[in-house]
Amino acid sequence: MIREPGPRRCPSSSVAEVTALPRRSDRMVVIGVLNVTPDSFSDGGRYDDLAGAVAHAEQMFAEGADLVDVGGESTRPGALRVDAAEETRRVVPVIAALSRLGIPVSVDTCRASVAEAALDAGAIVVNDVSGGLGDADMGRVVRDAGCPWILMHWRGPSAVMRELAHYGDVVADVRTELGARIEDALAAGVAPDALVLDPGLGFAKTAAHNWMLLDRLEVLMEFGLPVLLGASRKSFLGSVLADEAGVPRPVGEREDATVALTAYAATRGVWGVRVHEVRPSVDAARAIAAVGGAGR
Repeated sequence: MIREPGPRRCPSSSVAEVTALPRRSDRMVVIGVLNVTPDSFSDGGRYDDLAGAVAHAEQMFAEGADLVDVGGESTRPGALRVDAAEETRRVVPVIAALSRLGIPVSVDTCRASVAEAALDAGAIVVNDVSGGLGDADMGRVVRDAGCPWILMHWRGPSAVMRELAHYGDVVADVRTELGARIEDALAAGVAPDALVLDPGLGFAKTAAHNWMLLDRLEVLMEFGLPVLLGASRKSFLGSVLADEAGVPRPVGEREDATVALTAYAATRGVWGVRVHEVRPSVDAARAIAAVGGAGR
C-alpha cells in the first residue's frame, strides 16, 4: 500500500491490468545489465552487435537473471544523448530476439517512443532512469501497456548531472522527489502495483550521497513499493576501494564490492538489484535468503 504522498488517481477504467512484476519466494530479484552501446562506463562496445548481445543475455539468464535490462543509450556521467531513432535501432532487434528465446526483458530508456517500440518487440518492464521526467508521454505508454515501470530518482541528463548534486538532506530530498514521481505516475492512470522505486545511485549524487541513501533505505521503503538498487561497478565503489595513493579501483575490479552491496540489499528487504555479473549476485542473494530460512 502506498502511504505517501496522497496521489491523484484517474478512474480505474483507464488502468490496464498490470503484467506481474518479477518476484521470487526464494531470494531477491537479480536483473542483468545488457548495454548495447559503444560508450557505457563498464561494458560499452562489448555487446553492440546482435549475436554478441544475445549470447551474453543467454548467459545471464542461465546464471539466474530474472530480467535482462537492455539499454541503447549510455547514462554514465557526462554522456551525450543519441537520438530516438538510433536508440530504437540498437535495442529493438535485441529485445525481439530475446523475447523469441523466452528471456524476460526490461528496456532501459527515458523516451516514450523507444519504450513503446521495445514493448511491441516483447519487453515486459520499462526501466526509466528519468522517473518519467524525461518524456511526458511515458505515463501513457506504461498505462496503456499495463507493464511495470521502474521510476528512478533523476534531476537531469547525464551531461549535466554532476552539477545537480546539491541537497539539503539527500535522503529526505530523494524521498520527496520520488514521491512526486509516484504522484505523477498515478495521475497518468498507471496502476500503483506497476511501480518500482530506484534511488538513482550515482545520478546527480556524490559518493557520500550514495552511502547515505544506502544507509537509510528504510525511508524509501515507507512508500510500500518495491525498491531496486543499481550500484554495480559504479564510481563510488571505485573510490572506497582506492589504493594508498588515492587512485580509484578500476571498473573491472569492483565486483566484490558490488556483490557485498547485493548481500546488504538482500538483508534490508530490497526487491531487486541491477548488476553486470549475474551469478555472484544470485549466489549472494541465495545465501542471504538461506540465513532467513528460505534455503532450509
